[in-house]
Amino acid sequence: MLFDLPDHQTLYAALLARDGRFDGQAFVCVASTGVFCRLTCPARKPKQENCTFFSTIGECIEAGYRPCKRCHPLQAAALADPAIAALLHALDDRPDLRWSERHIEKLGYDLSTVRRSFKRQFGMTFLEMARQRRLREGFETLASGGKVITAQHEASFASPSAFRSAFARLLGCAPADLRADRLLRATWIPTPLGDMIAVSSRSHLHLLEFVDRKGLPAELARLKAASREEIGFGTLPPSEQAAKELADYFAARSARFLTPLAPAGSAFTQQVWHALRAIPAGETRSYSDIARQIGRPSAVRAVARANGANQIALMIPCHRVIGADGALTGYGGGLWRKQRLIEIERHLRQTRKETGA
Repeated sequence: MLFDLPDHQTLYAALLARDGRFDGQAFVCVASTGVFCRLTCPARKPKQENCTFFSTIGECIEAGYRPCKRCHPLQAAALADPAIAALLHALDDRPDLRWSERHIEKLGYDLSTVRRSFKRQFGMTFLEMARQRRLREGFETLASGGKVITAQHEASFASPSAFRSAFARLLGCAPADLRADRLLRATWIPTPLGDMIAVSSRSHLHLLEFVDRKGLPAELARLKAASREEIGFGTLPPSEQAAKELADYFAARSARFLTPLAPAGSAFTQQVWHALRAIPAGETRSYSDIARQIGRPSAVRAVARANGANQIALMIPCHRVIGADGALTGYGGGLWRKQRLIEIERHLRQTRKETGA
């Protein structure tokens, strides 16, 4: 996890210096290229705001990044295990293949041994790795306006039903349900911490979440039920504004979000979210702090529930709430993201102090 590693500035300095001390202990994911690298990679160095660091290859792959073809971050594991090397080579040769256990057995490998080896080295099985690579191709096609059948073929799914099933696990609906003529429309927003999905109407942003959040399908279902509207694909003015503001935020230029929001919640929940938006960037509060601020000091658990029910990440900054003992506590987007967001905001605050902005 990111918060077990040195801080972002130290790791970025190591990347610039190609410092071998962190080789194999940390990996950099580059939002502008969609690849992840060793810190010793000889490629041209990315901007700091485009970098996210992970301690394992599995985390990089799960966040949607592909291995770099210059520094080959999978190579160390491949050299340690000939079976891993052979299967990774086969995957590179046939990324379009719908890999199955039969293919692994046909290459002469024991299924349980391969499963254990990949889990140990990457935190995922070989078949999960192959599936992740194919799914990303399909989702990128849909996000750019491609047809469902095209996305299915790009993702190398043998049948429409298999592709629909995989898509539904991520977003809770079939890809064909996301038509372009809906009043609510979803669009992908790439960030240094992974892709986000934004759902907006012509006037307001209704949802902003990281695509890999496990609760995303349920959140989309609640949004559809509350609005009595289906969701389509497409970019509308609020999501365009959100993308620009997020770019400034991750570049540590500004933490101001002026995108008009339409969060759905009870009067109490809305009160909690209003208090969250009042927390200055670079500062944190505890659940009990928020409870006292809204005049409900005994409602700490209710505040925690309202915090967790937030469907507009970053702009309603639930990541600024930590435990009374200073622990990060839970975060739907992952604790590593929560830590990184707090670091970005502290860096922005310090920069403002130094420049007098």
